[in-house]
Amino acid sequence: MLDEPNVMHDDLMRDFGPLRDKRIVIIGAGIGGLTAALAFARRGAKVHVYEQASALNEVGAGIQVTPNGARVLAALGLSDAMDSASIVAQAVMPTDALSGKAIACFDLTHQSPPYRFFHRAALVEMIRQGAQAAGVKISFGVRAECIAKDGTLSTDIGEIFSDLCVGADGIHSGSRLLLGNTAEPEFTGQVAWRATIAAKDAAPVARIWMAPNRHVVTYPLAKDILNIVAVQERDTWAQEGWKHGDDPDNLRAAFDDTCPQLRDILGHVRETYLWGLFQHPVAKHWHNDRLVILGDAAHPTLPFLAQGANLAIEDGYVLARCCDEADDLQAALGRFQQQRSARVSRAIAAANANVRNYHLSGLTRSVAHTGFKTLGFVAPNAFLKRLDWLYGFDATI
Repeated sequence: MLDEPNVMHDDLMRDFGPLRDKRIVIIGAGIGGLTAALAFARRGAKVHVYEQASALNEVGAGIQVTPNGARVLAALGLSDAMDSASIVAQAVMPTDALSGKAIACFDLTHQSPPYRFFHRAALVEMIRQGAQAAGVKISFGVRAECIAKDGTLSTDIGEIFSDLCVGADGIHSGSRLLLGNTAEPEFTGQVAWRATIAAKDAAPVARIWMAPNRHVVTYPLAKDILNIVAVQERDTWAQEGWKHGDDPDNLRAAFDDTCPQLRDILGHVRETYLWGLFQHPVAKHWHNDRLVILGDAAHPTLPFLAQGANLAIEDGYVLARCCDEADDLQAALGRFQQQRSARVSRAIAAANANVRNYHLSGLTRSVAHTGFKTLGFVAPNAFLKRLDWLYGFDATI
């Protein structure tokens, strides 16, 4: 259930400001685009989202919404909806994938708002419902082709005028290119598989199964589903984008020397998707006169800190606020990039560092695992304390 329209953050409980009746066009009905649409609509703008796909047909996969992302969704009136659509996480459990033994268990139950596990489709649908309840219009099957400096969006169905066009068109963003961001991504030497399996009564824990040069992350989703993301270091290039099917036997072969518990989990995979992991630089230019980008269009993030969706959610809220607090659009867009670029760059760097810790081998691996055990026993809160800058951030103030 959506919260009542008048239940929103104090910042929104006032007369509409500069955004009242402004025409906002958003390219892309993903997590970042829909969050931005809801945030703009709650501030009085007339918002229309255009999505190239014919429907919101998200491939089954999990999303972790950490407290920083949840604060934004709560401020936009989605607290009750989050309770209905997600599982509240209890812990993160680093595990030796070779022996199957838990190395440590870091408690998440004291996080406020809660750390949550979502099915990606449920999260997108929840935000869509909130956006449409706030008056946002969504059109599917529309391909954006160009955005002029006066805000005119050229599409395959004709020209659409806006006061501001928001490019939330993902990792292969055309909007990013239109702003002159032409740097080529670099293959990281890593590939990832994504899958889900049926799993009754799975503990609400994110387990990180660590092995030399690879790791697996598992956690439950709604409706007795276990989410699986597996990463392997290798030289063989794989196509970017996480909707490319692969043979589940390839996934199993990559982890065939791990513990029986993990092999059993992977043995139940009947369908999987494989994608190459590419490092994209943070965009240098986030906006021009009437176009601005956010989320993966501005700062693609590797999946090693569970922040891609959360940073996009933050972006959507901060962009709407910046535009509502300034009469001058250029000043607002410049402030948006200034406020967001340092934070997203820090999160990306932290994600890149995480995978190195997961893939250790030899003596370094033994020392690191001993450190995890000691930390979990002596100072169990220290692991999450060092992420206060990330989880404790509040984009709504």
